[in-house]
Order: sequence, then structure tokens, then C-alpha cells
Amino acid sequence: MASSIVYPAEAVAEVLPRPLALDGVYREHFKSVWRLLRRLGVAVAQLDDASQDVFLIVHRKLADFDGRAPLRSWVFAIAVRVASDYRRRAVRGRTEQLDDAIADTAPNPARLRELRESVEQLHEMLGELDDKKRTVFVLSELEQLSAPEIASVLGVNLNTVYSRLRGAKKSFDAALSRRRAARSPGVGR
Repeated sequence: MASSIVYPAEAVAEVLPRPLALDGVYREHFKSVWRLLRRLGVAVAQLDDASQDVFLIVHRKLADFDGRAPLRSWVFAIAVRVASDYRRRAVRGRTEQLDDAIADTAPNPARLRELRESVEQLHEMLGELDDKKRTVFVLSELEQLSAPEIASVLGVNLNTVYSRLRGAKKSFDAALSRRRAARSPGVGR
């Protein structure tokens, strides 16, 4: 004879997975997606549109998210594809871009200019890397994803991630050394 157990509604609700809400995903991941898109080479003038595209895709596919990978990795995988699309369109379109330096009314303009120049130099050095190496470098060094997470985001073998990261670090270090040497005239003379 089968026993009939009645569970309280609260206990059942705790066991059943709750559907993810877009507004929560957006609040939690917008800043890192925006930053990731910029670091992956999306022009400043296109960042808002690219970010919106990422979250439109997230909205469309959120019900299909199965949780096999962390939510952050899943969202970053979408952002990587969107960034690639925007870079590809930029190369084809090569239209005049809006000025990246937007007027800022914050105090201490000298410090802001210094920070802006540093960020521009970072983006220039990232731009010297090929797309695959830049993507792995940004996800690892700037977004702090682990190599297995990056492999999941990109859908590549873990050894491929390590290989690309090693090459990216070597190229980035070389670019950094060239910039330092260019700023230090008279060294070695």
C-alpha cells in the first residue's frame, strides 16, 4: 500500500528551480558585459548598442539556459559573439567613428586625462592582438575567468585556451616593453 505524503507548498517551492529573471541577470552582469565588449574591441560609439544586443539575445534564450555552465560564462559567451560581429561590421563599414573622448565634467581633469590615456593605450595594445588571443587574454587577465570557464565560453579545448593565452601574454608583454622603451629616451644610449 502506497503512503500518501503531503508536502507543504514552501518545501516544494524550494526544490523546484526558479526561472531566471532578465532584470536580475541584467543588473548583475551589465557592467562586466559592457567592459568586456569594450576590451574586445567594440568601438565606444557602439557599446550601448552592442550591450543591448547581448541582453536581447539573453532575453530570447534565457528560458533555454540549462545551468550546465555558470550564468556568467553563458552571458560572456554571448558577449564574445556579439563583439566579434561588431568588429567584423566595423572592418566592413569603416565609417568615421564618433570621438571616444566624451566631455567630462568631473573634477580633476588632469587625472581624468591621464586615466583616459592609460585606458586608450590598453585598448591599443589589446588591438594589436589577433581576435582569438585578445578574447582569451581579456577573459583571463581582465575578467578573471579560469581557463576551464574560458574554454566553456568559447567552446574550445582547454589546451587551446592555454596556448592562446601564452601567445597573447607574450605579445602583450612585447607591446608593453616597446611602449616603455619609447617613453624612456636615452635609456641604453
